[in-house]
Amino acid sequence: MATVPPKYDDLGKESRDVFGKGYGPGFVKLDVKTTTKKGVEFKTNGSSNNETGKIFGSLDTKYKCKDYGITLTEKWTTDNVLSSDITVEDQIAKGLKMEFDTSFAPNTGKKSAKIKSAYKRDHFHGTADVDFDFAGPTVQASGVVSYEGWVAGYQAAYDTSKSKLIANNFSLGYRSDDFQVHSAVNDASRFSGSIYHQISKNLEAAAQLNWTTGNSNTTFQVGCKYDLDKDTCVRAKVNNSSHLGLAYTQKLRPGIKATLSAHVDTKNLNSGGHKLGLGIDMEA
Repeated sequence: MATVPPKYDDLGKESRDVFGKGYGPGFVKLDVKTTTKKGVEFKTNGSSNNETGKIFGSLDTKYKCKDYGITLTEKWTTDNVLSSDITVEDQIAKGLKMEFDTSFAPNTGKKSAKIKSAYKRDHFHGTADVDFDFAGPTVQASGVVSYEGWVAGYQAAYDTSKSKLIANNFSLGYRSDDFQVHSAVNDASRFSGSIYHQISKNLEAAAQLNWTTGNSNTTFQVGCKYDLDKDTCVRAKVNNSSHLGLAYTQKLRPGIKATLSAHVDTKNLNSGGHKLGLGIDMEA
């Protein structure tokens, strides 16, 4: 289904990835992913905050029953939160994905449950989620339609405990093979726009604008990602506050890569406040 548009939350994702992926200033991170012969995936994440010294970690276990279109996921974090996720895709109907997500914190006794659904077909991608709460569930729905590269989407969320609409968002954009343009209006008060351009097979560039009513300032940032070769890539980004982000990723050997990243306040080079980060990714 090549003509299926992305879901609402993924509109403009390519641009956001240019600014988000590969950066981790202020943290030391270790990600390890392994897969057994029977297809069970184990993923361990660990990070240390250089400023506070707080360490966070999680363990994910995922098993896919491909014959039945079912994916089972279990997750445990160092905050002592246990979560389970069951996903069924293309079984009840072609293009329909159902997901049931629960979490439990033994220390506090807090429980949560979510039911998520997504339906996609040519030129349409819709979602409907229910977040259960003792006070009353929150319902969120979205829909994206496309036509000859143009995409338009709407997203709304309703809090039944307060009988109040808590999200009212609209997005419009254009997508092609090598560039994408998106704009969005959130709650009629926050405006954003993004441009993504695949300049060549090795170079990606993006720009983002954000403005909020009642504020005379517009935030702006540009960034790029360049693959030096199949094992090495560099990233750079800068915003209108003169904050510079840099990242260097090197594949050390098959299944192992290291990333060095930095955040520099170019207006105050001598006053400190700059951040460095290190990330190690391992996969087997």
